Amino acid sequence: MPEARITAADVARRAGVSQPTVSRVFTPGSRVSPDKIQRVQEAARELGYRPNTLARSLNTGRSYTIGIVLAYLTNPFYPEALQILSERFSARGYHMMVIFAQNLEEEVDGVVENLMAHQVDGIILASVSMSNSLTERLRDLNMPFVLFNRGQEDRTLPSVTAANYAGGYLAGQFLVAGGHRRIAHVAGWRKSLNGRDRQAGFVAALAEAGQAPVATIDSHFRREVAAEATRSLFARPDPPDAIFVGNDHMAFAVLETLRTELGRAVPEDVSVVGYDDVAMAAWPTYDLTTLRQPARRMADETVTMLLGMIEDGVTPMGRLEIESPLILRGSARIPESWPRTDPPSDQSPDTVPTPTPDPSHGQT
Repeated sequence: MPEARITAADVARRAGVSQPTVSRVFTPGSRVSPDKIQRVQEAARELGYRPNTLARSLNTGRSYTIGIVLAYLTNPFYPEALQILSERFSARGYHMMVIFAQNLEEEVDGVVENLMAHQVDGIILASVSMSNSLTERLRDLNMPFVLFNRGQEDRTLPSVTAANYAGGYLAGQFLVAGGHRRIAHVAGWRKSLNGRDRQAGFVAALAEAGQAPVATIDSHFRREVAAEATRSLFARPDPPDAIFVGNDHMAFAVLETLRTELGRAVPEDVSVVGYDDVAMAAWPTYDLTTLRQPARRMADETVTMLLGMIEDGVTPMGRLEIESPLILRGSARIPESWPRTDPPSDQSPDTVPTPTPDPSHGQT
């Protein structure tokens, strides 16, 4: 005979509470005293109880599912962010439905329509484009959504990004302060607001010092394109003495090409600065100086923003930008005057000062 299924009533008897209390403990947003939560959770663990999510959905009219749309996982920033998002939503009683789509507006629109057909409670769009018409449709349907690490020109849209303009500006300041005079930019993607903002901040910092990039190459956030861009930069009669790269994923390809193919010493011949501070950036193989895109803080803010809309009907504040501090390592010449501080934690407010950008930068 199969074992009898453990029910909420069994948990209620073990915990000494009512069955509705057990249901509230496993329903996100419900108000239950800490003492009863602890007793119910302990009883559930002892009995091996798993809440019936289908029944909960029928009772509440919600699916407790969050749809996440991604274009790719090749950039190591996204697997890390996805894991953090999954942990945070799971802790609040939600699970994630992950859909992959190419960076084509028409495909993304179709994917999001599919998610809505599955009655997800909210949508996160990461590393993808999204048409303005779809944005308006989601708003008209009152479908909660947040853009994660992807912005649009409309700053009122709910989104969580790094402070990309300020980060690019800081990278430019750092390389100029290091005495570099031939600085190139292996850029992200011209259709990505993140990439454009990083480039705009970087160019502004160089302009303040009376400089301009010796070259800017759109590399689509792709490793192989960044490697080819590096080859073309060093085929020039005046190769750069520093390169600001639009993200770490491309910066690794730039470093590998410089060292293994072109025989250039880093940072003696050329400094390299990336953007993201993924775990691999700290590996001795790369030892990459980079702007930290704080994945944990960005994920936490995304969960807070989206669940605030879903559970409490909160109107989001619009675009939230989180500071990107500069993490000093061995891939770039460090100016003597540059402040040397311990890398700030991703768990707390960043402490490395970031310059205040021109408020008109959003028009780039």
